[in-house]
Parts: sequence; C-alpha cells; structure tokens
Amino acid sequence: MFHPFFFFDIFVKIFFMSEHTESLHFIEQIVEADLDAGFSADKLRFRFPPEPNGYLHIGHVKAIALNFNLGQRFNAPVNLRFDDTNPAKESIEYVNAIKSDIQWLGYQWAEERYASDYFDQLFAWAQELISKGLAYVDSQSSKDMAIQKGTPTQAGTNSPFRDTDSETNMKLFQEMADGKHEEGSLVLRAKIDMASPNMLLRDPVIYRILKKAHHRTGSTWCIYPMYDWTHGESDYIEGISHSLCTLEFKPHRDLYEWFLSNLTPLGHHYPKQREFARLNLSYTVTSKRKLAKLIEMNVVSGWDDPRMPTISGLRRRGYTPQSLRNFVETAGISKRENIIDASLLEFCVREDLNTKASRVMAVLDPVKLVITNYPEGATEMLEAENNPEDPSKGSRLMPFSKNLFIERDDFKEEANRKYFRLTLGKEVRLKNGYIIEGQSVIKDAEGTITEIHCTYDPDSKSGSGSEASQRKVKGTIHWVNQATAVAAQVNLYDRLFSDESPDQHKEQDFSDFINEDSLKQITAQVEPSLVNLTPGTNVQFQRLGYFVTDTDSTSDNLIFNKTVGLRDTWAKKGSN
Repeated sequence: MFHPFFFFDIFVKIFFMSEHTESLHFIEQIVEADLDAGFSADKLRFRFPPEPNGYLHIGHVKAIALNFNLGQRFNAPVNLRFDDTNPAKESIEYVNAIKSDIQWLGYQWAEERYASDYFDQLFAWAQELISKGLAYVDSQSSKDMAIQKGTPTQAGTNSPFRDTDSETNMKLFQEMADGKHEEGSLVLRAKIDMASPNMLLRDPVIYRILKKAHHRTGSTWCIYPMYDWTHGESDYIEGISHSLCTLEFKPHRDLYEWFLSNLTPLGHHYPKQREFARLNLSYTVTSKRKLAKLIEMNVVSGWDDPRMPTISGLRRRGYTPQSLRNFVETAGISKRENIIDASLLEFCVREDLNTKASRVMAVLDPVKLVITNYPEGATEMLEAENNPEDPSKGSRLMPFSKNLFIERDDFKEEANRKYFRLTLGKEVRLKNGYIIEGQSVIKDAEGTITEIHCTYDPDSKSGSGSEASQRKVKGTIHWVNQATAVAAQVNLYDRLFSDESPDQHKEQDFSDFINEDSLKQITAQVEPSLVNLTPGTNVQFQRLGYFVTDTDSTSDNLIFNKTVGLRDTWAKKGSN
C-alpha cells in the first residue's frame, strides 16, 4: 500500500525536524508569494471552521495546526468559527468539546465566531441575488432536481421555475422564512449554469426549510443556509485572507468565487480558497457519521473511548498535545492524498513520553515469587530513579520483602539459551534490587504454577557498589512487593480495525473489519506510589509500555489505559 520510500521519507523528516529548519510547505509558499506581490501583512487572517456536529478527530489536528501555525509564523490572527448551519445535527455539547480540544492542543483563537452570527446578512445577500435574477425558488422534489442536473458528461436541463420573475421569488423566499411552507416543499437555488462541467455550478441549493430549533438562535429561523453559500461569505465578513480547505472542496472553489463575485463589494479583499490533502490514517475511520455509528452499535463507549481517533479519545488514551502536533508536522502538508501509517503516530507519542513519563513498576499477569533466604518479616526500601532521561525527576523508594509479584511470562521452568529471564538454576536481576536464582515451583491441581521459589545474593543490591552488585547477568525483570501492591484495572487497547483501510472496500461495510479483540481488561498489581496519581498522568510501566490514568480513576479504584507499547509490535503481527 505504501510507496517503497515512504518510511525512508518519514525518517528523513524526523531527522531534519531536530537538526534543520525545514523548507516552506506549499501553503506557506502561497502566503509568502502573496506578500511578495504586495498583499499587506497586517491583512492576513486565518480561521479554523469546524461544524459542531461531532467531536474533532486526528484529521482535524492537521487543519488546526496548519491554520494556527500560519498565524504564529506570520503574526496574524486566527479565528475559530463554527459553521453551524444545520440545527438537526449540531449542539452546544459539540461546540464546547471542540473549544476544549483546541485549547488542550495548545492553541488559542483570536475571535470566536459563528456562521449563525451572520444569518441576517446571509438572508439579505440571498435577497440581493434574487433581485439580480441570480436566484430562484424551486418547488420540485430533490429527486427531480438531481435528475435535471444531468451527469458529468451530460449537461443538465433547466428547472421549470428557473425563469420565475424576481418579485415572485422574493415573495416565496420571504414566505419560506416566515414558516408558511413545510420542510422539503421549497428551496432557494442559485441561477448559475446548468451546462457547467463543474456540476456544483448547476444551480445549487443555497437555502432549505428546516423547522428545527438552533442551539444559538432558537426558533428565530426556520430556513437555514447551505454550507457552500455560508462559508465564503463568512470568510468575507471576517476578512479572512486565506481560506484553507481539504482537497474534497477543490471543486467547490468555483462556487465559492462565484458567490463572492456576484455580491455587492464591501470594500476589502476577497478571501482566497486553497486546498491541501486531508490526513488519512491507516487502521482508522474518521468520518463523523461512521464514528457515530460505532457509538450507536456499542462498539465503543462514546466519543472519548480510547480506541476512537477523536482528540478526546486520543487524550484519554494517553496521547499528549505535543505528540499529536509532532505527528501532523512530520506527516507534512501535501497536495496529494495518501495514507499515513498509524505506526508514525505511535512513534511520536513514544518519543514524547520517553522524556516525560515517570518509570514505575506494574505486573499485569502476576505470579507469586518467594525469596526463600530473605529474612522473614523484613522489609527494606529500594531506591528507583523516576526517569533516566531526566535526572531532575529524582528518585523514589520502593518497599521490598520476601514475597513479590513478577510477570508470569518472565519465568519458565525450562528454557533455551536465548531466554534471558528467570528459570530454574539461572540468575536474573530484580530491577533496582538483587540478583536472584530460580530454585523450584509450586503448582495447583491443574498444573498451573502458583509460586516460584528462588534465592537471592544479599551482596548484589543495585547501586551498592559491592563486587557482587557489579556482576553481570543477562536478564533484568520488574516486580512489585506483594504486601504493599495495589490492585488496578488495566485496559489493554489494540487497533479498532483489523484492515488498514476499513472504509475503502466497495463490497463490504467498514464495520465488517472491527477488531473484536481491541479491548482487554485485566487486574494488575502496581506499586503503592501510583495510588495518588491524578487522572491523565502518563507513566511508563517498566518493560511493558506507556500507560495513563483514566479519567474515572480514583485512589480507591485505580484505572490505567495502555497508550502504546515500548516498541512497534503491530508490524510483526501482520507478517505472521
């Protein structure tokens, strides 16, 4: 699926991000060219214009970063504008979630605007189009209008209402606004060109009747403008200099410019629409409709489920703002669609958390380890550094005694020479502790090991400086003290889909590729210092991966979500 040089290209980008200043991407080049051509720098304006009909996702991070980074680069304001023209699907919940996500990413907008702020002006401009003979009211069904539009290779045919006089159209349009007609009975269409090779110019609908309360305007309006009519005019009102959209809106550019050019000029620069490739991530869907379907199907618990590609889901999963910003910067701004491997996103969060996350001890699949020659009833405190990448984070003391928990996978009764963890008759080091040697096991009636017995070398304590402590052993394993260990729920997440392009199959629904094993919940044993962690705290479970305390985690009910493993294991799965 990926070009042979894809991963090489990503490597080069990652290297040069830290060593060199990257050349301008093509959107920055456009802005620079406009400035060189005489456009005033103090008139630069950008915006991020989400529709509040769902939660933002990883694809939006690219658009957010593009606009706000342009604002920072050129010292220009960036508006947050909600394109809230469809009250049937929008709500204040989504508005608040969007604002929270953008601020969490580390950006702050200059002005908070709403397309609904401009409903009066948009209505007046629609009347202006009617008065110029450039818009008309149509009572046909949507099916009939679709047929009349023709095909990409065949011109459309005119509506029977296309030549209705302006006075009649003005009267009908006002009646629509006054609520005198039912939903679906009338629409207002722009009169452009039914033979245009761009089918979007074949008399598009610009107003429809929707008798739904709006989250801001209430029941003031029962007609609402369409996106294409609203967007360019909103940009114009706000003085936006560069209106940046994803590639699917490129055919809309002609319509965007037609609307602006046929309105009475207000005396300032028309915004320039330019397009960039959206961010497509492997093993992921980002359509709000499809994400909502996953919630409806109870595949996930909500918009912030850690398996969701929403910003709130990624945040709950343990992704950091910087990791997401680094990801979209590394993926780059391009003119052509491609699919970015999810492994790059995981790489970015590993790189960020490596320097930030404290190292802690947790055992996910515990089995009891008994040090037979350790003093009965004795407990000592062992020192453990919090982050070897950041000495300023200091160290902590961990209780250690005769009875411990270790990972079941860290022991085998018999093992070959390539097995460097605990086995009978061989030595390993307990992290931050002593060198131990496996001696025997106790099993239950089914043959499952319930206890592992070992001995320790009292002179081999880590950091003691003794000769024994410097003895080299091939393996080091982690542990927690049984007496002080705390039970915690751990949510182990895998990718939500088993196919790298789940929504690109014509013969199958994207839901056919849901990974049934995307969530596994277990009870782990963790060191006692984790009891007081606040929700949203990132940690590294040593030797296991990066985890984060869940939003519902408390000192009495610890919950951890796995963010990512210490290394990419997905590629190995795919090759088996």
